[in-house]
Amino acid sequence: MVSQAGGVLLVETARKAGLDQAISTALTPWRRPRAVHDPGKVLLDVVLAVALGGDCPADVGMLRAEPGVFGPVASDPTVSRLIDTLAAAGPKALTAIRSARAAAREHVWDVAKNAAPDAGGQVVVDLDGVLVLAHSEKQDATATWKKTFGHHPLMAFVDHGSGGSGEPVAGLLRPGNAGSNTAADHITTTQLALAQLPKKYRRGRQTLIRTDSGGGTHEFVAWLAQRGRWLSYSVGMTITDATHQAVLKVPATAWTAAVEPGGGAQLRFTDADGLRLTAFATNTTGIPIAALELRHRTRARAEDRIRAARATGLRNLPLHDTAQNQIWLEVVQIALDLLAWMPMLALTGKTRRWEPRRLRLRLFSAAAAAAAQIVTTARRWHLRFARQWPWTDVITEALRRLEALPDPG
Repeated sequence: MVSQAGGVLLVETARKAGLDQAISTALTPWRRPRAVHDPGKVLLDVVLAVALGGDCPADVGMLRAEPGVFGPVASDPTVSRLIDTLAAAGPKALTAIRSARAAAREHVWDVAKNAAPDAGGQVVVDLDGVLVLAHSEKQDATATWKKTFGHHPLMAFVDHGSGGSGEPVAGLLRPGNAGSNTAADHITTTQLALAQLPKKYRRGRQTLIRTDSGGGTHEFVAWLAQRGRWLSYSVGMTITDATHQAVLKVPATAWTAAVEPGGGAQLRFTDADGLRLTAFATNTTGIPIAALELRHRTRARAEDRIRAARATGLRNLPLHDTAQNQIWLEVVQIALDLLAWMPMLALTGKTRRWEPRRLRLRLFSAAAAAAAQIVTTARRWHLRFARQWPWTDVITEALRRLEALPDPG
């Protein structure tokens, strides 16, 4: 009898994406002579634990308890030593990990084909800040603009559109007092995000950078405009109260109803006469303003990605040093990658939009409510899921789709 049996979906996704091989190769410089455990496998086990709901390195223990599903898993001290070693290596280790992610992402998008997030031939990247609370003294944990205490990382997510979820492509760890409108951080995060995309999306305006008013600074917009041949952008701009009041003096006959995205918007205390005024900067031409405005408003899906990140290891940063927590932030992003890639490759219809909590309850931890068994047939091990579990067919069909995919070269 095994628990977390559905986690085999994530194991198989990592294998079909080539992520296991890529991380193992990338972390070869940090493998000690005569080491028993491969650093890539150790890090990937932490990733799997986070994807399954863990929120600290010690949660690899739930994988260690099921070697039939996850293989041999390193001890907690070994995991901690690896994180410390990678943190001490600084940018070199981060570059290695990110390169492995980028290689796996390109392979997944190529294999996923119609499910890849390039609707209309364009990839949309949303930038947004995330407040992560700290409940103890940690390096760079400070008071935040919301009068809480913690960190303020800046994230970038690829939007899969209404038919899917999304995946992270950058995470810049920052102190809690980092500004929402810091242009340098937005530029760095955008550069990290672009490095994660396949090369064909880095030219010909095949990538749209989208932000709320946090990115609405002259410096960041000027930086984007200088790269206008390669990038499209849609950046929210802040409207002052004076501007708001002046615009409201325009006669009612001059107004045109905005396109609704499927529901009304919650009014803010700064709204006047039931009207919301917004402004954004874009270099997209030849498209009606209503369509551009609707395109910009759909960046609200980034909030869904942030909710998924909080449910996947970003509720808190479990380590003390900033360098250690930057490694943790990379772990969280890889976990979110797997949680996005598995539905892309193996699920269809509404199940492709399931968020992490639902995936865990219905697919990954299916054995918690309906026991799964490891059985041996012809000297081969097989997982047998309980027939009465309502989503057993979803699990087995997803495994079939993953098995049918070509192995990475």
